[in-house]
Amino acid sequence: MMNHTTQTQASGELVVFDFDHTLYDGDSFTDLLKWRIVRSPWRMLLALLIAPVCAPMIAFLPTRRRGISAFVWVGTVGLHRRRDLDDLIDAYVLKNQQEIRARLLPEAFKVFHRHRQAGDTVIVATGAPPELARAILGFVAHEDVPVIGTLVEPKFGAIGALRHCHHKMKMQMIREAGFTQPIACAYSDSSADLPLLMAADKPVVVNPKAASVGLFQRKLPPGTPILNWGCPGRAGQPVGD
Repeated sequence: MMNHTTQTQASGELVVFDFDHTLYDGDSFTDLLKWRIVRSPWRMLLALLIAPVCAPMIAFLPTRRRGISAFVWVGTVGLHRRRDLDDLIDAYVLKNQQEIRARLLPEAFKVFHRHRQAGDTVIVATGAPPELARAILGFVAHEDVPVIGTLVEPKFGAIGALRHCHHKMKMQMIREAGFTQPIACAYSDSSADLPLLMAADKPVVVNPKAASVGLFQRKLPPGTPILNWGCPGRAGQPVGD
């Protein structure tokens, strides 16, 4: 899966949005994998067999990638080309349009749209495959926004990450995509995005886990907004109705 990004930039400031739990209520790639796994009894069995070992690994940053990769393998074993994953994404989005639309966060897209109207260079940087984020963004007519995401390749009879757009690597991939100007504003829910948030002139934490709020308050400048854009079960000051 290639990580094509639109290199034409607006004249304004660079603004970076995370995707999962920021623009989208949930983990988009996990939702896709669950949809695929639960439709297959043998994939369900494999997932249950590895869960006692691999599920706890996801909770800790040093082992998160390995834990996620195991479930990605279960969900994608049998896909031998990057194009196969693209086809799976197309089928998933087509068959789950109502559910996906319901997960898009209106308050988030109000802010997203304001930045675009202001002429800012708005990009999305996500740990999900970029084609999945683009397909979902297509529901709100923002498919022209550059998306930087995890690059994948065939691996062990399935699809695996070649470069995971996560933590410090996310910053590196943003720069390598040609977005080298200072980051004026960054929005994310995740403590894994601290390198991105700390690089921004104005970091904004949205929809964080309650357990991460203290870390954000310690690491980010005093007064950094910590908001909730309508993610149930997440922390932050509620915004909107």
